[in-house]
Amino acid sequence: MLALARWLMKGTPYAAGGAALATLVPWLFWLGVAIAGLVTLRKGFAPALPVIIAAAVPSGWWWAQGDVIPLASLLLVTLMAVVLRERMRWGFALIAGTVVASAMVQLGIFIPPQGTELMLEQLRQGSEEVDGMLTELTNQGYDTQTLASLVVGNVTGLVVLLASIACLTLARSWQAGLYNPGGFRDEFHAFRLTPKELLTLFAIGVAGMLLGIYALAMLCWIPLLIAGIALIHGVIGLKGMNRLWLVAFYILLITTWPTILIVLLLGLMDTFANVRARLARSN
Repeated sequence: MLALARWLMKGTPYAAGGAALATLVPWLFWLGVAIAGLVTLRKGFAPALPVIIAAAVPSGWWWAQGDVIPLASLLLVTLMAVVLRERMRWGFALIAGTVVASAMVQLGIFIPPQGTELMLEQLRQGSEEVDGMLTELTNQGYDTQTLASLVVGNVTGLVVLLASIACLTLARSWQAGLYNPGGFRDEFHAFRLTPKELLTLFAIGVAGMLLGIYALAMLCWIPLLIAGIALIHGVIGLKGMNRLWLVAFYILLITTWPTILIVLLLGLMDTFANVRARLARSN
């Protein structure tokens, strides 16, 4: 894909055309979003604006069709790319993306246009167990439509934020491959949250709980998760271990909740212990 990125960076028309075409194709929006992120990281927001608009037009069309994910991802990646370019800190970029993604969830933009009534009706018809569970919740005084809206909104926001971080990572790796070979590996392997950034995340989560903005509490752990993943990459790189260890790690991360909790704890510990620096000294 580096050859594609090199061709796209020949000029703004190439990048704009590629971003528009990729975003228009179903399930390929991530490529268009990553292209916009690449140009933003390399040139800045103002020079990248034609490419961002080129990706936003088909994304807006998808929004009109009921799919808000491409446009939301484009907004998040552009924001995080601007912050990363200006501050040169992944922590700041991830926190900014988390706050904006939480605002999107709170505004309800991830709720289906027709609401959750149709989804609940389909669930009731498709499973007697689900129908019984929803009936029981209704009998206990819970508003099942409100609960469904909360679940759908927060889960979709979580997926969009993770997809946006993946797109930004792809864009950053392209940028490094084109202009600073090996730079992305070193940057990502060294990423850890500073105590100040961790305190900011903690304050965001607490504020979300106190103010009833539960999306903040739901998403504020994502930057810590990314820091934990970066720690695993860094340790494997320092030890010169086979990349199959990374494959096994991601399989466990995707399929088991305990692995996610362990990675979060590792990211938290690394904020204060700086594990990679200690390993580098011991080596």
